[in-house]
Amino acid sequence: MSTTAARRPQPRLRALTRHVGERALTRLLGLPPASTDYTVNRVEIPMRDGTRLLADHYAPATTDPAGTLLVRGPYGRQFPFSTAFAGPYAARGYHVVLQSVRGTFGSGGEFEPMVNEAADGADTAAWLREQPWFTGHFATVGVSYLGYTQWALLQDPPPELAAAVITAGPHDFNAAVWDTGSFTVNDFLGWSNLVSHQEDAQRVRTVLRQLQANHKVAQAAAVLPMGAGARTLLGEGAPWFESWVEHGDPTDPFWDALRFTEALERVRVPVLLVGGWQDIFLRQTLQQYAHLRDRGVDVALTVGPWTHAQLLTRGLGANIRESLDWLGTHLGSAPAPRRPSPVRVCVTGQGWRALADWPPATTDRALYLRPGGHLGETAPTDLAGVPPATFRYDPTDPTPTVGGPLLSPGAGYRDDSRLAARDDVLALTSAALIHDLCVYGNPVVELAHTSDNPHVDLFVRVSEVDVNGRSRNVSEGYRRLDAPDTSADTVIVELDGIAMCFRAGSRIRLLIAGSCFPRYARNLGTGEPALTGERSEAATHAVHYGRSRLLLPVGNPVSAA
Repeated sequence: MSTTAARRPQPRLRALTRHVGERALTRLLGLPPASTDYTVNRVEIPMRDGTRLLADHYAPATTDPAGTLLVRGPYGRQFPFSTAFAGPYAARGYHVVLQSVRGTFGSGGEFEPMVNEAADGADTAAWLREQPWFTGHFATVGVSYLGYTQWALLQDPPPELAAAVITAGPHDFNAAVWDTGSFTVNDFLGWSNLVSHQEDAQRVRTVLRQLQANHKVAQAAAVLPMGAGARTLLGEGAPWFESWVEHGDPTDPFWDALRFTEALERVRVPVLLVGGWQDIFLRQTLQQYAHLRDRGVDVALTVGPWTHAQLLTRGLGANIRESLDWLGTHLGSAPAPRRPSPVRVCVTGQGWRALADWPPATTDRALYLRPGGHLGETAPTDLAGVPPATFRYDPTDPTPTVGGPLLSPGAGYRDDSRLAARDDVLALTSAALIHDLCVYGNPVVELAHTSDNPHVDLFVRVSEVDVNGRSRNVSEGYRRLDAPDTSADTVIVELDGIAMCFRAGSRIRLLIAGSCFPRYARNLGTGEPALTGERSEAATHAVHYGRSRLLLPVGNPVSAA
């Protein structure tokens, strides 16, 4: 049973404005022409516990609809989500149900991030199949949390589900916040602050809060104990935040309701995965592709030069075009997708490329850490009397975050030259490249590392230094170490995946530090819990020459897509 309340007929001027806007959007994003008009009706969808969730039903004005789409998220049903995941599809013949998840934007119940999405998604699918306009099969689309809700539904896929387009959607929330061993404080304290205030009545204040959020999150994260600083920022909102920080063990049953790893084993429908090289969920997107490919699922992958936020701005056109193509094939009547290959990636320095698989064939090329701040093709020898490279990490002045995969305005590719100049950062740079060097996959850093404090972190980054000496981040990795000792154990850090062509004349730089704050919670050096720790102790890191090296997966240049 559902309740449907049609919105008042739009005045002619408003309808005209919408049509003009949609034509402009079609041109701007390079979309195929719209095929129909549509109406938007408010519906209430009942859940098994009696809670009712609000949704907008976009109904195309056609007797031959292309299919049905389900979109579930916590951010409301207006711009930009209506523009990204509803209007363009309805205008091309799809029934679209854009739903606010439990406890958000008029939907009943309490919002507990991630916890209720499997049950509520299943109940929504059950409601769909009872609607007189339902086309018999449906697909799901959406980005970020709207992608997570798709994995929740895929944990026990309903028989009517025919396809999915998942853009930067994590399937394991524990891995999103704790994968490195250090809590990802910038992203998820910031996200908690945003979500807890997104429905504030005073919209201007909400916008100003978002513009100031990055600075306020850094300030809050710098307070000791971190829990007190976070709660000062959050006020009474986001009651879930402390529990995320308190449960750092990935095997803790606390995380069972917030991860859907079994969905990777159960999904059988065609899945298109879309991500960005500077997206916070890139690692999971690439893991999802590899897992589904190995299972023989019909899966495709598109990765562009985007941050998480840019997937709804710079990357929106590509996202909608490829989604319409995928849905037309697997839900509609198109004979085959127009994409030339399963994998389509933007290679930094070259442009878009079509690949049969990800990653393509590569061989490891080693660059060894050498005294004097150099990276060289051969390991240094005759190291008798040569001290290791050292740096001192001070928790009261942690190495700052500069660019990279973030949920903040400073995300993405940035000039990180100032990091190389800091006393608490090791910077090692190669000679100028004689030829272009194409790297596809995950760089790996192997360090013979010791520390005088058993509680330390390692941040490593690969950057490109151009012919003018400007350094720009390419890929990075982070790891909290387990009690390093004096035996110079080899620490292995896998960096984020890349498709990068380092140009001839440029140089490759490796940065090594003890923190990346506030992206990750700083290590206080005392072993105290992240939420309640108050004391701090500095640490001196030593990186020993000989075995320490950077491994780059190098392949041949790929022809243009």
